[in-house]
Amino acid sequence: MTASTPEDVVRLFLESMALGDADTAVALIHPDIEYVNVSLPTLRSAGTTKVVRLLDNPRLGFGVNLINTATTNNVVLTERIDELRAGRFRTQFWVCGRFEVQDNRITVWRDYFDWFDITKATFRGLLALAIPSLQTPLPAPVNIFGKK
Repeated sequence: MTASTPEDVVRLFLESMALGDADTAVALIHPDIEYVNVSLPTLRSAGTTKVVRLLDNPRLGFGVNLINTATTNNVVLTERIDELRAGRFRTQFWVCGRFEVQDNRITVWRDYFDWFDITKATFRGLLALAIPSLQTPLPAPVNIFGKK
């Protein structure tokens, strides 16, 4: 299956990152993408590609549990739990994302999150290094597009 709607593009993008497939994820972003983690500096094309390419490092990883999506025209909203991994360390936190898609490529990627929630998640992740039961890994990506 290929991404044929804006929601498909966003799902494939997030799924590809969760599978560590940076090539597919990068192919889904427009060369002039604007990536905003609200309250952090805006990244443009090359900066966004560098962030996604961090997935090429086997010690780093990304996970996602997509809770809800809503789409109007070319705008896709996501409510999700993201997981960032570095070695054995994992941190999980809620994120609301807003994606704009043109011609099957993401032109705007804007994530909203809460710094207090990030702080709690970081402490929970650090404690889980000693007590793993404090943190449950996210489910494996659904792989709805047949990616390996």
